[in-house]
Amino acid sequence: MTSRGNRLPILTAVAAVLLVAAVAVGVFTGIRFWNDRQAEQARSASVDAARHTVSAMFTYDFNNVDTQLPKAAEALTPSFKSDYLKLIDQAIAPGAKQKQLTVQATTQAAGVVSADRSHAVVLLYLNQVTTSKDSPQGTVTPSRVRVSLENDGGHWLVGQVTPI
Repeated sequence: MTSRGNRLPILTAVAAVLLVAAVAVGVFTGIRFWNDRQAEQARSASVDAARHTVSAMFTYDFNNVDTQLPKAAEALTPSFKSDYLKLIDQAIAPGAKQKQLTVQATTQAAGVVSADRSHAVVLLYLNQVTTSKDSPQGTVTPSRVRVSLENDGGHWLVGQVTPI
């Protein structure tokens, strides 16, 4: 009975170690799963936000460019919003009215360059169809842009759009 009595504390210790190890593996796996799921949601949501916002930023009609483009600025970071609104007032709106431009931008393809829960970089392939008083039949201009986004309280805001 003495040898059995000596084994019981050892078996209890081994069982406790195995239990702690199993719990640790379960917690580690759960955290990794949660992080992976959060990253996937960030990739999906950031691509949707980039598609929608950039199309709105580059789509306008000379008849209502002053009201149409500032609406797109609501989905921009504060610093980028300021620059974008200045660009609208100083260049885009006057040029659109003078040349009677109508521009329709559509995203043809999108891909994530990088993403985590708070920041994402997305590559967009756009087509812009532009009509004007000088070119009423319209011209198609393909372009690629790199879009940086920041997650602000669950909303993805565009912080930078860079042509490439």
